[in-house]
Amino acid sequence: MSLKAFHLIFVTFLTTLSLGFAVWAFLSHKILFGLLGIVAVVLVIIYGVYFLKKLKKMSYL
Repeated sequence: MSLKAFHLIFVTFLTTLSLGFAVWAFLSHKILFGLLGIVAVVLVIIYGVYFLKKLKKMSYL
């Protein structure tokens, strides 16, 4: 598994986990934690886009 494929899986997993945390926090009336979860989702997506652009020429294998 290449570094690019690992990061793609890692970013997908972390985005899903952060979004789930944010939803749980909002449903539990913990607004601050929900907002932190949303911030984490945005930052992870920005990191994923940055990393994929940086390694554009590298293959997934």
